[in-house]
Amino acid sequence: MEHFTIATVAEKSPDFRRVLWTGKHTQLVVMTIPPDGEIGEEVHEVDQILTFVSGVGEAKVGGQKRKVAQGDLVVVPAGTKHNFTNAGPNPLVLYTVYGPPEHADGAVHRTKEEADKAEESGRDEPPTG
Repeated sequence: MEHFTIATVAEKSPDFRRVLWTGKHTQLVVMTIPPDGEIGEEVHEVDQILTFVSGVGEAKVGGQKRKVAQGDLVVVPAGTKHNFTNAGPNPLVLYTVYGPPEHADGAVHRTKEEADKAEESGRDEPPTG
């Protein structure tokens, strides 16, 4: 059995992105967006559900904008352009579930730049099969 006190785990992770668990159909990832930072505008071929643990930010999904804060959950359907930005003085901390997995099992990216390089080089590909 995998068990996480997810808000605590997310709060303790200083990394931009950390994959906690990867299954056949879903993946659990924690993220920490620094002040003035962002995930970066992107489109996934998978569904994504983001739950915010602390901080304040802005969600931009499919051309719509909304403020987000602790306790909020945002759904990003596959194929939808989206971005999440930190709009506060403290880190924006969240956990997200991808279905199916989007990142390499066990991937840890300390910064957005590191995450972008891993994706561009093909080192951040989800498991197949």
